[in-house]
Amino acid sequence: MKTLKFKTNINCGGCVSKVTPFLNKQEGVESWEVDTSNPDKFLTIESDGVTEEDVKATLQKVGFKAEPVD
Repeated sequence: MKTLKFKTNINCGGCVSKVTPFLNKQEGVESWEVDTSNPDKFLTIESDGVTEEDVKATLQKVGFKAEPVD
């Protein structure tokens, strides 16, 4: 299991509800959460095979950005 972390523009509950069905059905995503209280809106994903590029592409489809954080 690998943890991926992204800085995003997912900034409210409405945004989270928009991305939920996409991240939930993304193959290789075991669990995820967005810290909307943090100014950088960190998205943390527990991954079982999903790549950073997969996550970025999925979020772009819904109109959001994600930049990997080390």
